[in-house]
Amino acid sequence: MKQQTILVIEDERSLVEALTYNLANEGFRVLSSTDGMDGLRKAQRELPDLVLLDLMLPVVEGLQVCRQLRSDPRTRNIRVLMLTAKSEEVDEIVGFSMGADDYVTKPFKMKPLIHRIKALLRRHGPEEADVDRVAAGGIEVDRLNHLATVDGCELTLTPTEFRLLWTLVRQPGRPFTRHELMDSSRGEDANALERTIDVHVRALRQKLGDKAPLIETVRGVGYRFRSGAAASETNGDEP
Repeated sequence: MKQQTILVIEDERSLVEALTYNLANEGFRVLSSTDGMDGLRKAQRELPDLVLLDLMLPVVEGLQVCRQLRSDPRTRNIRVLMLTAKSEEVDEIVGFSMGADDYVTKPFKMKPLIHRIKALLRRHGPEEADVDRVAAGGIEVDRLNHLATVDGCELTLTPTEFRLLWTLVRQPGRPFTRHELMDSSRGEDANALERTIDVHVRALRQKLGDKAPLIETVRGVGYRFRSGAAASETNGDEP
């Protein structure tokens, strides 16, 4: 099996050293950079499997690095997990709108972070990476623009609710365990999210209104999007 490469773009050198040590112990090839410009050049040259990207960087800030990665056909499929000291939800939404796949606020625990890195790397393959919008049963989810609608009306969702909806609508009929939904979503503490996944699903159903029954409970397993609601997918280049 090919060794996966992670590029750490972070200006706090002690954190870079800690991440490099722990990720290398997990079998990853680890590269690092302490400013946005150098990190962007390394990403373009090395084409890593995942970039751990700090939001507040010298020379070029993290959001601009992410935007550049997503605009370049060579790097647009690289997974991006943002690291930042900011915790406001608006920052998460901006990060996702720039194309980040996940978002972690500092300080964080190393073990949950590694768990989420592994989950992110196995969550979707290259064949899915170009898909930015999915639609089923009158619900449309646009991942690139962080927009979800029901019969054309925009929903106001938290980042966790948004990613739950994306995961479920993406594969109608497939039962997802709570642990799988935890992996596809995000939270300050991955274990806490798993324990509270039912709360997030309940809140999501309330916001879906009369479409709520499309999210079905699978007893003893978790949840699924009703299989009768056929899904369609488009990429970001289509109207």
